[in-house]
This record gives sequence, structure tokens and C-alpha cells, in this order.
Amino acid sequence: MRKLLGLLLCLALLLGCVSAAGETVPALTQDIVVLFTSDVHCGIESGFGYAGLAAVRDQLAKTNHVILVDNGDAIQGEPVGTMTTGEALIDLMNAVGYEVAIPGNHEFDYGMDRFMELTEKANFPYISANFNKNGEPVFDPYVIKEFEGVKVAFVGATTPKTITSSTPKYFQDDQGNFIYDFCQGDTGDALYDAIQGAVDAARAEGADYVVLMGHLGIEESCSPWMSTEVIANTNGIDALLDGHSHSELSQEKVLNKDGEEVLLSACGTKLANVGYLRIAVDGTLSTGLYSWKNDVSVPALLGIENDVSQAVAAATETLSEKLSEVVATSAVDLVVYDPVAKMEDGSAVRLIRNAETNLGDLCADAYRDQSGADIAFVNGGGIRVDIKAGDITLNDILLVHPFGNAMCVVEATGQQILDALEWGAQVTPSESGGFLQVSGLTYEIHTYIPSSCTQDENGLFTGVTGEYRVKNVKVGGEDLVLDKTYTLASHNYMLKNAGDGFTMFQNDPILQDEVMIDNQVLINYITGTLGGVVGEQYANPYGDGRIVAVTEAPAA
Repeated sequence: MRKLLGLLLCLALLLGCVSAAGETVPALTQDIVVLFTSDVHCGIESGFGYAGLAAVRDQLAKTNHVILVDNGDAIQGEPVGTMTTGEALIDLMNAVGYEVAIPGNHEFDYGMDRFMELTEKANFPYISANFNKNGEPVFDPYVIKEFEGVKVAFVGATTPKTITSSTPKYFQDDQGNFIYDFCQGDTGDALYDAIQGAVDAARAEGADYVVLMGHLGIEESCSPWMSTEVIANTNGIDALLDGHSHSELSQEKVLNKDGEEVLLSACGTKLANVGYLRIAVDGTLSTGLYSWKNDVSVPALLGIENDVSQAVAAATETLSEKLSEVVATSAVDLVVYDPVAKMEDGSAVRLIRNAETNLGDLCADAYRDQSGADIAFVNGGGIRVDIKAGDITLNDILLVHPFGNAMCVVEATGQQILDALEWGAQVTPSESGGFLQVSGLTYEIHTYIPSSCTQDENGLFTGVTGEYRVKNVKVGGEDLVLDKTYTLASHNYMLKNAGDGFTMFQNDPILQDEVMIDNQVLINYITGTLGGVVGEQYANPYGDGRIVAVTEAPAA
């Protein structure tokens, strides 16, 4: 029997290959290589850069069938995106030659209307199996590409956390009703079903291979919609190419609901890696990363000159003079990442989303100073890059606060303040973009206490049912009074639009309404109040003790 099976397998290899669906696949004379990027965040000259990416694609295309796809969060993150509301990035993606893309949560940061305008400018389709308006799909759930008769389906999926990790208002009508959804639900089943339906439809249309392009992530806060959970609750997917959590996964294998292995790969952020899926002529699949760990980008180090490098130069030239303007100086390094600790692979450890840092203190102090409020909050996900000691340029400030959020002040009760701190700390010590950097108060996070925060199907805060992890909150050195009213400064993303799920402030009286863009808040604080110099008061990279993690219960 084994000999017979062996003969049949050899025959299959001669005539074609057997797909995961058990169908005979036409024979290839060249491998198919799917190159994928994710979370570029406007890093057009970082890592490989778009020019280096094009060079990699062109080199591989000499001996392979190659298709280039993007898994979201391409158009936001640096001034070239902010100052053109994403248009420069779409133009560059057109120049590079992307063939398929999916929306990440930050594709919506310039508003829904603007994102839809940008999709019309794109020379490639956006796809999504789970992005709907009034119950109807906004984009096609999948596309099929054919190579020598072999059909490869690409299915798109965007994390349902998008509703809270972008601006909830963008997904609502004028009356505040949600008209857009991402198949959220509490259990994950709605997302799984939407993806399964697209996979089944693609298979029925003749797809030999199905690739899920995901902006899903593997962070705990992404559950129940993590890429691993999607694989475990579906079948028919050959590989999942992931984004969102900036993870670097070369060739993970996750079992689907039928117990079959599915490849999982993710390529990090800022073009430090270019991911690939290779479908070999014998039908075997493999994934991996082309990595570039040097501080100097590929185009800069190798002097790459091609059509894309010229397009990148044109996009940045008009911005460079203004962005290079020196607005202040710093006597200390201001950090998002731990200046000492490193991951096993040598990469930096991000602190801003689970611990206090001096840059978090600076940004929160700027909001409190410029608003005159009792307390200020800045979500860790809104503070993006370190500032090195020395000159601070406009570009540096825009990189710290790239979203264009506007400062607001509300009247909030002590209970609402406590609920917000609890919501922000619900997954600590894991990362959360909603982790709160603070000014005007101090607090402890007792991480040994399980979070009892509750949320609705859209991931929005609804309450706390058990013991609070956040304790010993003090405002100006005095205990927080739950029924007292405080003035709270933050931005419209959180206070008005329930960004990161912070719903507790939605009905609070607004004292200052979108009075200043976030990066201007920081510029004004540094150049005015601090006299143009960030000094020794911010010398400790780990902050001045405003946020304390308590990892063990006190002895009885």
C-alpha cells in the first residue's frame, strides 16, 4: 500500500500538485512568491525602504512569479503621511507596484471619507471579509490571482479592535449610531464566520491556495480576534500573513479547527523586514522574513536608484525644509523604548504601553500645562518614538504625535478618573495602546489582581465588576475623591470619540473643545514653559514615580 501511495504521489508531482483542499493543482515551472509588508507607518526610507522593497521584488521576479501585498497601517505614522493626509503614501504604493492591500486600523485615522478617497486613488484593490457598512461589505472579501493556471486567493481581515484603536466617531452616523462594523461580537464567532465564508467562496471559485491577509495581531488585548484564534476556528486557509501587533514571526505553525497546520508569519514594522510566502513548484509552502537590522536603510547604504527611489525623493523634498526646523533642545534622552533592556533577538523593549517613561511624563505635562487642568491623560499608543538628547526639530515632534489629535478639557468625576485608569491598565504588564501616561496624579497597578473590566460587542468600556487593579490614586498628593469633580485634559480621540474604548467621558461637560493640535501642545510647552530646553527634571527614563506596578499581594 505504501508503494502504491508513493507511486500516486510521484504521479501527482509530475502532472501537478495536490492542494490543501485535496484538489490536483496545475504544475508550475516557477515558484510563486508572495511578498508582504505590514505596519509600514510611513517608514518609506526605513529598513528596506520602498526603493529597496522594489529592488527585492524585481530581483525575485527574474526567476519567480511575484506578487506584492500590504497588510495595513501604511498611510499614517510620520509627517509625510500626516501632512498629506495619506495621499503621498498611496502615490508611493502605486509606484512600488502593490497588487492587493487591506485596511489596518490606522488607515481610518484621517476619517472615513478621506480613506475612501484614497482607495479610489490606489491602483490596487483593498479587500476585507469583515468590514461592513449597514451590514453590507464595503470591499470584496477576496481576490484571486492566477499563475500558470494555479489560482491563489487572497482574503482580507481587519481586527475588530479598529473601532476603538482608530476613532469610534468615524464609524458612526451623525446621530452617533454605528453604521460600520468589523464583525466584532464578544466571542469572535462573527469574525470567524465572515472569514470562513470568504475562504469557502474562494475555494468554490477554484482557488488552489488560500492566503489570509490579516491585520489582527497576537497581543492579548486583541483577543478573541488574534490571528492564532482565527486559525484555530477556521479551516481551508493555507497561510496567514499578519500585521497589527508589529510582531516578527518567520514560520510559525498553528493548528486549524480540523487539526491541520497553517503557516503564520508577520513582518514587524517600518520595513525592517519584508515577509514572504513561497509556493514551490512541488506544492510545498514556506514563509520567512528578509530582514535588515542595520541603522542605515538599504537604499541609503547601497545607493539604490530606481523609479521608486525617485518617487520617494519627490515626496519628501517638499517637506524636508519645514520638518528640519529646530524648535527646541533636550538635555536628556526621552524614551518610548527601554534604554537598557533588550528582547532575545536584540530588538528594543517598548515601555510606553505598560509603564511610565520620561517622554510619557513630558507629553502628559504638556497637556496639563497648556490647558490648566487638574489632571492630564495621554494614551501610550499616541506616543510613538524616542527623542534623543540634542536639537528637537518639528519632525521629531510630529513623529511623537503623528495623529493630529486636538486638546480638549472636560469636567470628570473621581469615579470616572478611576475607571479610566483601570481600563487603561486592564492587561498590564501586557501592552495596551490605551495605557495611560499621566500628569497631576499618581497611581499603582496591582497586576496580581485579574482585570474585571467589561466591554460591549464593539470593545467599548461598560464597567468594572470586581476588585480594581488600580489603587492608591492621588491627585496633587491627595487621595482621589470618587464623587468630586476634576478638570481633565486629553484629546478629542479619548474624551469625545471614545478612542481605545474610553467611554466614561462621553457625556461630561466640555470646557475646552479641540483648542490645539497635540504636537503644537508639546511644542508650546517645551518652547514656552520650559524655555526651549527639556532639562534634568526629565532625566530618569523611567519617569518620576507617577505609575507604580505592584506585582505581589501584600503579606497578610
